[in-house]
Amino acid sequence: MSFGREHICVVIAERTAAAALKALRRVPKASRNVELRLDWLSSRREIDRLLARLRIDRKKVCAIATLRRRAAGGKYSGGLHEQMSLLRVAAEAGCAWCDVEVESAERLSADTLNELRRFGARVMISFHDFRATPRNLGAVVRRLQRCGGDAIKIAAHARTIGDSVRVLATARRQRNVVAVPMGEAGLPARVLALRTGSALAYAAADQATAPGQLSVAEMRGLFRAEKLDRRTRIYGVIGNPIAHSLSPLMHNSAFAARHVNAVMLPFLVTDLKDFLAACPEFGMKGFAITIPHKQTIIPHLHGCDPLAARIGAVNTVVVRGDGGLYGYNTDYVGVLRALSSRVELAGSRVLLLGAGGAARAAAFALVEAGAIVCICARREAQAAALARDAGCESIPRRNLKGEFFDAIVNSTPLGLWPNDATPLRAEELNCRVVMDMIYRPMRTKFLQLAERRGIETVSGAEMFIAQGIAQWEIWMGERAPEKIMRRVMLDALRERG
Repeated sequence: MSFGREHICVVIAERTAAAALKALRRVPKASRNVELRLDWLSSRREIDRLLARLRIDRKKVCAIATLRRRAAGGKYSGGLHEQMSLLRVAAEAGCAWCDVEVESAERLSADTLNELRRFGARVMISFHDFRATPRNLGAVVRRLQRCGGDAIKIAAHARTIGDSVRVLATARRQRNVVAVPMGEAGLPARVLALRTGSALAYAAADQATAPGQLSVAEMRGLFRAEKLDRRTRIYGVIGNPIAHSLSPLMHNSAFAARHVNAVMLPFLVTDLKDFLAACPEFGMKGFAITIPHKQTIIPHLHGCDPLAARIGAVNTVVVRGDGGLYGYNTDYVGVLRALSSRVELAGSRVLLLGAGGAARAAAFALVEAGAIVCICARREAQAAALARDAGCESIPRRNLKGEFFDAIVNSTPLGLWPNDATPLRAEELNCRVVMDMIYRPMRTKFLQLAERRGIETVSGAEMFIAQGIAQWEIWMGERAPEKIMRRVMLDALRERG
């Protein structure tokens, strides 16, 4: 296929011809490939204005003209004859490809498609399903191929990670296929599409035009999608939600700094078995775990570090050569490093909010350090069970007003971006130090509440960086580039608030 060497295609979707032309002038700096979404222009007049001024040098830019009709998920409301007439003008103006959705292509004659070719453009026949991934993708491929295009594109919404694997499989061992898994669950597969064999991977210039579409800066900078190959080691961070996670930024920055051929990707996991079944397909070497899978992963492990087994929660998994999963817990290290710099833990009284996987690691770590730990959780029975396991005590929330603690640690998700909540009220903060295990935002509402009462605070960023460094060293077997990991994390958190 005559796409640019980079194989990342930057999507230009603007409301006016002037804005589209301005974006087009910037594209060669980002990628040689560009998709012009003509259907996103606000009116037929704006389409005509753009095409009248469009002059593309095919030696410099490989442009795909797309005028997708509403029936195929686009914005164009005109008729089929008018659609093809406008695509012919785009081909004459220098567009190297015209994307024709299968719903239109099946109504066209071979002569109509050949007319586009006579103006120097090749034809891509595309299929889009914004609701789900069809069960029989093989039938979809055959349907597209019958239309007689020069390439085919399959874009389908992946409800599960397994769906995204099936979409990618359409490009494996076949030429001239573009595979686009859509949706947040499909995001990792979008990044790995070129590695799998897809002829293109789409990225947004400014605004996304499909669910889960990344920006060109993310595709090229954060994930280095064009540089991934069969030797690349794939790591992930799994959770629900996962969009907030900065683990990929921290670990990918470390990989780049050490010139390690590896990448970390965010996996939205609603079904743990679905993710684990896909691990061999992606060639996973390890993954980090966040809410809510730190405890539910344990029955699926083939082995576990003794400390993690005692805690009963895992946040780091190594995939061994035989496919076996071995679990660790680095939250333990993170809690101790973050809190011990502010509080002499031995003999201190610490209130721990929550009783989930993160709380288990914190409870065991603090007890091991000699602290007197009290567990308070919305579900009192769960708090009591954790207290028994860790060798501490539980306390109901109604009793907090009359208690004083050296430190209070929040291990619940309350306050996690983008939600703005706090696990305690101001009058319940009777302590010297407050720590929030949430790292995004860096100054949660809980920490702001404590600051207004003159209480010293510890951001979850400190814990997160420490546990991430420990994860990296488990996976890589060498010292982590701590300064780089800390710098990129803190810079990102300050920028994002």
